[in-house]
Amino acid sequence: MAWLLVAGVTVLACGGPGPAAAPPGAPEAAVPTPPGPAAPAARPAGCTPAPVEERAAQVLVVGLPGATASSDPMVEEILDVGVGGVLITSPNVESSAQIGQFTSDLRALAPRPLVIVTGEESGRVSTFRDVIGSTPPARTLASTRSPAEVQALAEEVGSDLAALGIDLDLAPVVDLDEGRVDGIIGDRSFSADPETASTYGLAWARGLAAAGVAPTAKHFPGHGRVLDDTHLELPVVDASIDELRQHDLVPFAELIDAGVPAVMLDHIAYTSLDPSLPASLAPRAYQLLREMGFEGVAITDSVGMGAVNLRWSFPEAAVLAVTAGADAVLTTDGSQARSMRDALVAAVRSGQLPEARLDEAAARMVALAGGDPEAFACQAVSLPRLAAPGA
Repeated sequence: MAWLLVAGVTVLACGGPGPAAAPPGAPEAAVPTPPGPAAPAARPAGCTPAPVEERAAQVLVVGLPGATASSDPMVEEILDVGVGGVLITSPNVESSAQIGQFTSDLRALAPRPLVIVTGEESGRVSTFRDVIGSTPPARTLASTRSPAEVQALAEEVGSDLAALGIDLDLAPVVDLDEGRVDGIIGDRSFSADPETASTYGLAWARGLAAAGVAPTAKHFPGHGRVLDDTHLELPVVDASIDELRQHDLVPFAELIDAGVPAVMLDHIAYTSLDPSLPASLAPRAYQLLREMGFEGVAITDSVGMGAVNLRWSFPEAAVLAVTAGADAVLTTDGSQARSMRDALVAAVRSGQLPEARLDEAAARMVALAGGDPEAFACQAVSLPRLAAPGA
């Protein structure tokens, strides 16, 4: 699968300004009232999708704890389940030759096109540092290099990732943060200034895309306001939709407008969306994302993190996420794949998860993998692509 900078592409339109301010003293609406996302297209007459078990598995992106070769029993397990994506993390990596062989074997053994995913940011969050070398933190890059130089660096990183078999990188971070460099986001953020973060985040995304690796804007709708670690707890952000639109959402809007193909939702609750659910499980968060014009793959942060997993099991989280609007559910623990798939199947059969919603999610994941979404899920989807500057 390759993602290239395409001149002349019609880019997605960003959502317009937020709703008008309420009169003084009036309660603020919990969420704006634009039309919700378009319903998935009806199946063409005579089209028969893949079995529901296969469509359910397609929306799962799972890690392989400790596996370094295709002979590992975990590989046989997740491929038997039929997951749509595999997450490569540091424990999977021993050398460039080893990981290149590993990803090649995964593709060869998978029953259909597979999305190979990693989380390679600039700076301290790196899967392949020992293989491809280290890069400066995002904050350092934005303060010492031009956007063109950052794009060129990202293209170098992307070329290395592509050579190792990576399709999708869970980067760039476009959260806004000016706090401690070692904070949860900290120097992973390009800047606390929305325009600076937008410019450099887009440069990093374009560099990856030019190398043939799909980028992911994260963590929607913005992680920079919290200091709490979502690996351990569920933080809550008390900010209005207007405040989010004018600040946190600006970089996401810029990347969506340019055609970023994937967006990751975070595990933070927002009082203006749903104070009881993390964005990754909240329907209103996905509504907001789609209202901004995004038509690509919406992926959760790992549902094994404490913000989710202390309240919901892996199967429960998978059902809640896809029902809410996720196209891909991420977990670092592939041993959970079968129970997550089975829960999605049961939710479709019980009516809890509309089958059309599952079809839409599975179709997007198949498209991301370079397969035929119409043949697999009877849904014709076209994912956005990053446009060249000025296109």
